[in-house]
Amino acid sequence: MSRPAPDAGASARRSARTAVRRRPVGALTLALSLGAALAACAPSPATEEPVTAPPSPSGGFSPVTLDNCGTEVSLDAPPERVVTIKSTATEMLLALGLEDVLVGTAFADGPVPEQYADAAAGIPVLSDKVPGQEALLEVQPDLVYGGWESNFSPDGAGDREALAALGIATYVAPAACKGEEYMPDPLTFEELFDEIREVASLFGVTDRAEELVAEQEAALASVTPPAQETTALWYSSGTDTPYVGAGIGAPQMILEAVGLTNVFADVHDTWTSAGWEQVVAADPDVIVLVDAAWNTAESKIELLESNPATRELTAVREQRYLTLPFPAAEAGVRNADAVVDLAEQLAALPAAR
Repeated sequence: MSRPAPDAGASARRSARTAVRRRPVGALTLALSLGAALAACAPSPATEEPVTAPPSPSGGFSPVTLDNCGTEVSLDAPPERVVTIKSTATEMLLALGLEDVLVGTAFADGPVPEQYADAAAGIPVLSDKVPGQEALLEVQPDLVYGGWESNFSPDGAGDREALAALGIATYVAPAACKGEEYMPDPLTFEELFDEIREVASLFGVTDRAEELVAEQEAALASVTPPAQETTALWYSSGTDTPYVGAGIGAPQMILEAVGLTNVFADVHDTWTSAGWEQVVAADPDVIVLVDAAWNTAESKIELLESNPATRELTAVREQRYLTLPFPAAEAGVRNADAVVDLAEQLAALPAAR
C-alpha cells in the first residue's frame, strides 16, 4: 500500500532532529556508568574493574551527538546498562535485539509481544509506574530511555539535567517530543523509521535497524484498504468524556495506513477530549477500541451499548468493533503490525447493513 510522501517541512524537521555528527570525546561524556561518575566525586580514585560491553550485533558504533527533544545527547561508547520507561521504549530495544543491555524496565502498559517474551523474561522490573530515583540509581544505568518526556521529572526518575550530572544519559522517543519545534506534525511512519535508525545508532546496530525497517515497510505494503470510504472513531479512554484519536498523532497515522477515515482528523492534536454528542453526530462506521488493563475494550463496549445515545450508533448496533492493545496504540515498533491487525479485523467484519 502506498503512502503519501512527507512534505518538505516534515523532512526538514526529521533531518534536523535525527542528524548525527561525529566528534572526538567531549568534555562531558554522558555515556559514563553511574559507578564511574560517583567515583570521580570521591576523595580517592576508584579502582573498579571495567565493564565489557556486549558485542554489537551489527553495524559498528561511532560516537554520536544528537538533539533529542531539545536536549543534547552525546555518547562516546554504546550504553551498557540501560533502563527503559514505558512499553514503547522497552519494545524498541527488544526489536533491535538489545535485551542484554537492559538492567531494568518500568511503566509497562501491557505484556510484550509474544516474539519478545523469552528475551524480556529475565529483565528486572523496577516499577509498575515511573521509577523513583532511588530504584533507578540502584541498578547503575548509563542510559535511561523514556517513552514520554514526562517520565523525566524531579519527583520521578529525575530531570534530564540532573541525571546528566551523574553521568547518566537520557533519551526520549522522538515521536513523543513536545513543543512546536520537536513534536511530529503529523507523525508518519517515515518518522518512526527514522527513530528506529536513531536508536540503533546509539548502540551500533544499524544493520539490524535497516532489517527492522524493511520488515515494517513490507507489512504496511501488504495491507489492502477497504473498497469504499469507511469512517472510524479511535476510542482511547474515558467515560463521561471520551478521549479519542485526533489528526496528527499515532491514531491518525495508523487509521490512515489501514485506509480508514478518522472522524476527528480535523482536530490538530495527537489525542483529544470529545463530547459524546460529537461522536453521535459523526456516526462512525467502525470503532477502534484501545484495550488497556485500566480501561478494557469490554468495558468500553458495555458503556457504548448501555448509553441511550451511543447504543444507536451504526457501529454499536452492528457490533463493528476493532480492538488494539494499548502498547500498540502509542507510537513505536508495534504500529506497523497494528495496521495489519486492524486491517484483518476490518476485513473479517460482516458487511455494513
